[in-house]
Amino acid sequence: MGASGAPTGRRAGLAASAGTDRAADPAAPPAEGARTDPVRPTRSARAGAWAELLRLPALFTVPGDALAGAAAAGARPGRRTLLAIGSSLCLYEAGMALNDWADRAEDAVERPHRPIPSGRIRPAAALAAACGLTGAGLALAAAAGRPALAVAAPLAGSVWAYDLFLKHTPAGPAAMAAARGLDLLLGAAATSGGTRAALPSAALLGSHTLAVTAVSRRETTGGSVLAPSAALATTGVLTRLVAGHRRTRLPAGRWAAAAPGLSGSKRAAGAPDAGDVLTAALGAAYAATAARPYFHATLNPSPPLTQRAVGGGIRATIPLQAALAARAGAPATSLLIAALAPAGRMFARRAAMRKVSIT
Repeated sequence: MGASGAPTGRRAGLAASAGTDRAADPAAPPAEGARTDPVRPTRSARAGAWAELLRLPALFTVPGDALAGAAAAGARPGRRTLLAIGSSLCLYEAGMALNDWADRAEDAVERPHRPIPSGRIRPAAALAAACGLTGAGLALAAAAGRPALAVAAPLAGSVWAYDLFLKHTPAGPAAMAAARGLDLLLGAAATSGGTRAALPSAALLGSHTLAVTAVSRRETTGGSVLAPSAALATTGVLTRLVAGHRRTRLPAGRWAAAAPGLSGSKRAAGAPDAGDVLTAALGAAYAATAARPYFHATLNPSPPLTQRAVGGGIRATIPLQAALAARAGAPATSLLIAALAPAGRMFARRAAMRKVSIT
């Protein structure tokens, strides 16, 4: 998933390190008997560098993929859904580490503060982390069953293909969109054993990811009005598609026996029910989160506003996932997904995370 949202973002501050009065004057000779060994980074500094490399606050956008996939498949989340979430988290973080390893030469020029070019994380360590996390993601998917592994394998392949080959090509945004769609299908396959019912939700989530990734390609240079304006239009269309039609969940074994508004359906024709209201509210939350920064970037496509647009698009992933679950007739799952948004904000406000961007 590269960043299964917009993996090429680069805003983050350097971790602070303590020094001594003598360190402020590098020309001063060391005191007699003093050690002259290089100062090693503290444990907290190393943890901060890895948090920055892996963009930990962005992890809260990942579990909703599998949960929305389970809802779209008409199944209740269970143990296999949890395994799918674990697999998604591992593959997402593998993409983050691999992304920065692949971009280390470019980052040395454009983003020298990043963990690898600044020397806080060795390239070999980042690559090893990407390999280990990929292996762990595939193992967790295998534990969830063969259908889940059948989806996780191409998902892992799309992550590596994007970071190593496709990122700077016209196929880059499409590859990232495919990865996010596959991540939703992973939850469906793990929970229900099939993916067909979840294909429409995967297409909608992939379209959102396509728009965010297209904007992210100009976040360091700015100057593109087309990408944020297209993303703004995409947000409007997705909001209409998600909130305009809600599929009602039917009792097990009755999917083919009834449809909304027909005999056997739990939903009566007429006024919108609570599920419709919830879907519309979550769709509005999605639009509000994504549309405003896209609009500002359209008016002024400077790097800071483009970066804010990318961050807004990533944050909007959670209400979109929740709206997709509500649209599938799973209100409890949709509320669980929606709760990840405030939880992510609280995590990001922690002292250790304040300098770690989600993009």
